[in-house]
Amino acid sequence: MIKYCDSHSHSKNSPDARHSVNDMCEKAISLGLSAYTITDHVECNVDRWECEVPKDTGPLFRDIFENSMRDIYIAKDKYQGRLNLLAGVELGEPCQSLERSESYANDKRLDFIISSIHQIRGKQDFYFLDYSKEDIFSLMQRYFEEIYETVKWNGFDVIGHLTYTLRYMQGEQGYKVNMKPYEEIIRECFKTLAQNGKGIEVNTSGYRQKFGDFFPGFEYVKMFRECGGEIITTGSDSHCTEDLGKGLAEATEMIKKAGFDYIAYFKERKPQFIKI
Repeated sequence: MIKYCDSHSHSKNSPDARHSVNDMCEKAISLGLSAYTITDHVECNVDRWECEVPKDTGPLFRDIFENSMRDIYIAKDKYQGRLNLLAGVELGEPCQSLERSESYANDKRLDFIISSIHQIRGKQDFYFLDYSKEDIFSLMQRYFEEIYETVKWNGFDVIGHLTYTLRYMQGEQGYKVNMKPYEEIIRECFKTLAQNGKGIEVNTSGYRQKFGDFFPGFEYVKMFRECGGEIITTGSDSHCTEDLGKGLAEATEMIKKAGFDYIAYFKERKPQFIKI
């Protein structure tokens, strides 16, 4: 029987999420997950959470992080023997402030670090952009350049939701994106990740949303394997208990078809492999 891991989720310590660490843990137990990691948001390019609130009133990311660590470690004790709970973080835009990024990346409490790009320099989060007014080619090129910069930084465990931009460009606003121009830089990212012993995640959120596929999909997971990639994690990117674990079975099947024999989760920043 295949065992599933959810290595990307958010508790209500992230302002865009709904449920407590305890609520999320209870759901993870009910799903029988082999490993469950909470990865609350830390955007490294700003001090405070800026989405949907005035810039000077959102919570400080340092407070979000400390609250998350506190709640996760309390839950680790509470659910010991019932749940393999890990402490993670999703670091957004790490190369836009390396001092901030490294202060988190060096925290010994962390089992796992996802590194993601939600907004490129000088732009809002991709969620907020009106793509009828944007140069999509330029946005995508700059996005993958920042991904490559992050890959070379190397202060993380996996790159999160590689094709995240398509959630909004294509899934929400209907702009079909030709990915061919970015294949060379994606391949370079994958080669560097493989050489450095780092991985990518298969993020299942797009599978249940309008986009209808994983971030990234089969083509890129297969490319990562061909580039020597060995470490791949699965995550629902859930912000509520209802979405926890969704798509993990389908993602794991896809990963196997792409040539992987194992999925991974991280404990004390070291990959733990599970046969699929």
